[in-house]
Amino acid sequence: MLAIERRNAILAKLSLEGKVIVSELSLEFDVTEETIRRDLEKLDKEGLAQKTYGGAVLNHGLNTDLPYNVRKRSNVEQKEIIAEKISQMIHDGDYIMLDSSSTAIYITKYIKNLKNITLITNSVETLIELADKENWNVLSTGGALKKGSLSLVGTTAERMIRSFHVDLAVCSSKGLDLGMGITDSNEKDSEIKRAIFSSATRKILAVDSSKFDKISFVRVGDITDVDAIVTDSAPSERWIDYLKDKNVELIY
Repeated sequence: MLAIERRNAILAKLSLEGKVIVSELSLEFDVTEETIRRDLEKLDKEGLAQKTYGGAVLNHGLNTDLPYNVRKRSNVEQKEIIAEKISQMIHDGDYIMLDSSSTAIYITKYIKNLKNITLITNSVETLIELADKENWNVLSTGGALKKGSLSLVGTTAERMIRSFHVDLAVCSSKGLDLGMGITDSNEKDSEIKRAIFSSATRKILAVDSSKFDKISFVRVGDITDVDAIVTDSAPSERWIDYLKDKNVELIY
């Protein structure tokens, strides 16, 4: 196993369990404890983990982008719940846009039984997932491949997105706050999300319950910029009342 593969495996374990122990990782990967410590030091420097005595814990910072293959394995149950609810909003013949979030790939799998879907996405994995799908019109945004992800970003992607209009668009975010609105961890992804929402009749924000009352680095927009928020469980009464007052549908 290559060092980068081992570090990604350690990150995946961190995302599932929240912490790791040096001695246990040494046995699991059949390497010395010193090798594991170097792995954890690198993850710590990259802001992905926080070293502790004898191990490390996951860095839950809202401004940190975990590698896609790690994000895909985290909060799977919540993403499945959200994806299934969103899939019920999509019908044969619809025109849709999906961002490159890990939730989007679950949505794609739920709607593969539909017919004559036109789908626009900046997600490389979604494009691969649909490579053999017949009777669908699947469009890539093009653009630059963002480091550490399977996401296409940049002016080329934005220009392509804004040249179309769809029935429904789905994006995720890192944070949702009553004051700051919808936020995400980096500017490039935030620009893509803004472009996607501006190109749709119905705008859906897909966030798991842990994102409520959180603020990340870059503001995507106001909560009222979306028509509905789909999550995995009920937020606080304060959120329920606020969204009702703002005419933003809450689905959980």
